[in-house]
Amino acid sequence: MTKEKYIKNQTNAAPLAVFRILFGIMMLASIIRFWYHGWIEKLYLEPKFHFTYYGFEWVQPIGTYTYLLFILCGLSAIFITIGYKYRLAIIFFFLSFTYIELMDKTTYLNHYYFISLLSFLLIFLPANKYFSVDSFLLKKEFKNIPKWTIDSIKLLLVIVYFYAGLAKLNSDWLFRAMPLKIWLPSKYDIPFIGNNVMQQEWFHYVMSWNGALYDLSIPFLLLWKRTRLLAFTLVVFFHVFTRILFPIGMFPFIMIIATLIFFEGTFHEKIINNIKRVFRLPIEKIQSIANYQYSNTKRKTITVIVGVFLIIQLLMPWRYLLYPGELFWTEEGYRFSWRVMLMEKAGYASFKIVDGKTGKFFYVDNTDFLTTYQEKQMSFQPDFILEYAHYLGDHFKRDGHKNIEVYVESFVALNGRLSESYINSNIDLYQQKEGFKHKKWILPFTNKIKINGL
Repeated sequence: MTKEKYIKNQTNAAPLAVFRILFGIMMLASIIRFWYHGWIEKLYLEPKFHFTYYGFEWVQPIGTYTYLLFILCGLSAIFITIGYKYRLAIIFFFLSFTYIELMDKTTYLNHYYFISLLSFLLIFLPANKYFSVDSFLLKKEFKNIPKWTIDSIKLLLVIVYFYAGLAKLNSDWLFRAMPLKIWLPSKYDIPFIGNNVMQQEWFHYVMSWNGALYDLSIPFLLLWKRTRLLAFTLVVFFHVFTRILFPIGMFPFIMIIATLIFFEGTFHEKIINNIKRVFRLPIEKIQSIANYQYSNTKRKTITVIVGVFLIIQLLMPWRYLLYPGELFWTEEGYRFSWRVMLMEKAGYASFKIVDGKTGKFFYVDNTDFLTTYQEKQMSFQPDFILEYAHYLGDHFKRDGHKNIEVYVESFVALNGRLSESYINSNIDLYQQKEGFKHKKWILPFTNKIKINGL
């Protein structure tokens, strides 16, 4: 099939419509859940200082208006669900949700990143052309849409799963069962299996190997019609089980509903017909049109944007190859690469403020500036340590201190190993700049993690 023919190829619009509805519901539930647990105040309003992403330092919590940001994000999720003013709603959802995630990188999670990417992709897809308020108001809907629009979501899901599987192909995961060997024994309170099976070393290895096999194979099992139902059963079991084991929020449910996109259009038609029947929707006056096609100019522009977007997603996780040293240790190129729950890191970082001329110094009490969670995350991530060092330097400079130099004494333990020195304590971090270059002041990892799948 030629590229032109593939681009014009049509498929049932129902899977994308159902995906839009379920995505909107999941996002609304996520926003409500975040508010309900008091995390807006705890994570964005209470901290004195917020760790930022390089290049996005300007993105900061906006005080009590942060609640308004969540309200608008939730409202846009409702509009996405019903398909009303869809394009505006999904653009606003992408911007508001991404802004929320950029406010403090302490809260970085792979699935938040996934939602930002997915909502960006949905901006360009015709998810409101079938079974939406928009189509109801226009009195017309399209039964078919370009096939590549649904395939682009499938490809994004394939990347997430397959790259997560590749990332597990390392010696710590496969041959030391780390970090599951640390995490699973603490689940002793799970009924029936917590106090026996979870404590067995063989089970830690079974979980590690099966986790890698699951991630590597599930996207292809979903793509093949003959194994799709089995694959979806595995998806439900895997994500429900991991949800029981670990506090990973809405991620399991989001992945379960997302993988429904692999099913045939007839399956989604049944879902839509059930919704119509339950809510008794007045849809009989809507004109049904066979195919939806972008205009030539729009199609060329959108396919280029989506194509570049997907190529970036394919390449981004490999950027770690540009950096020397052990990835799990330096974390240079670690985020935004689908490395999900791969390591257990614990650290200690004590900062020393020095007068460069007199040599007088004092140590900082981190609890004066950081929350417990922020201090924990800062203690083993180099970019956090550098940003905090600059924050301390600026703070004490404003307090009238002169000739400020900032040093850190830090130790980190990775995947059950003994802790070792992490940052060169002779380097004045206040003089070091953040950037994409390798951070030479990170001390080398003295062990070796063999095999790196991704």
